Amino acid sequence: MLRQPQKQIANREKNISRIKEAAEYVFAEHGYSGASFSLIAKQAKLPKSNIIYYFTNKETLYRAVVEDIFDIWRSAADSIKKDNDPSTAIAEYIDTKLEMARNRPFGSKVWANEVIQGAPIVQDYMEDELHRWTNDRMVVIQHWIDSGKLRATSARHLLYLIWAGTQHYADFQHQIETLNDNHPLTDEQWQETKYFLKDIILRGICVE
Repeated sequence: MLRQPQKQIANREKNISRIKEAAEYVFAEHGYSGASFSLIAKQAKLPKSNIIYYFTNKETLYRAVVEDIFDIWRSAADSIKKDNDPSTAIAEYIDTKLEMARNRPFGSKVWANEVIQGAPIVQDYMEDELHRWTNDRMVVIQHWIDSGKLRATSARHLLYLIWAGTQHYADFQHQIETLNDNHPLTDEQWQETKYFLKDIILRGICVE
């Protein structure tokens, strides 16, 4: 049996995870201004007092959600390392980003809504964490180009293209499902999407 402190830690982590998952949905559906602790508590099926206990105000919770989203996206690019084969690494990155679009669409919508509004809450985070992370990935891609492993291209715009091509399936989920006869994409359609994006991008940048 777990000792009480360990139980408390486990319960705390479980509650925080539950709250952030609920908040991700509420922020995506209602925006920052429309979200409230009451809505988040209802979605999490927890008392409002629990939300306040772990997160003293809405901005603190919102920033925690955004940072979680970015951490997940950052881990998706673990394959982008100088010693890795670029075509394999980029293919893995596209696959992982599409899986995230499929399984965590609300996170992508929260990020997109924030950026569309001019990042009023997390501009500092974007200027620091996002900027540094993007530059690090660009250095790796440029290394592949300089080594003759990729065609001469813009490392920056390659990343933008991958982000746009993958996150579209989360941010415009309703449009995609509407055009799919009001049905979510099937497993086969998701595989087709992965194949298409990898094929069109890799054929454009890989050295034959």
